[in-house]
Amino acid sequence: MPEPTAHHVGITVSDLDRAVAFYTDTFDLDVIAEFNVGGEAFGDAVDVDGATGSFAHLDAGGARIELVEYDPEATRGEQPELNRPGAVHVGLSVDDIDAFYGGLDDGVETLSRPRTTESGTRILFVRDPEGNLIEVLEP
Repeated sequence: MPEPTAHHVGITVSDLDRAVAFYTDTFDLDVIAEFNVGGEAFGDAVDVDGATGSFAHLDAGGARIELVEYDPEATRGEQPELNRPGAVHVGLSVDDIDAFYGGLDDGVETLSRPRTTESGTRILFVRDPEGNLIEVLEP
């Protein structure tokens, strides 16, 4: 069997334009690709009859973040919590977490102010406009 390599981290959103604006404005990520996918093979692959997807790939310095808006959109479940099995988050590192925190727009929701963990890593969790969790860390 061929060895897998990481390609991207995917985040499903309800408003692709709003999500792209958040990730490019808040984290200064560059959009490296935008495309749409549909057709029978795509619907079969994602197990959603008649599905189409609008995608944006963002460069996160060695990692690719894929934002995707689906049609049809499923009903929203509970808001993701970190301690719920199956919860996911994206981790992005910064050189100065206090400066990053101080520069956040007032509308960006955070779980707390930056904190230093027992391991010495400084962390901060923010939510994107969809409620998805992003860990910002200063190693």
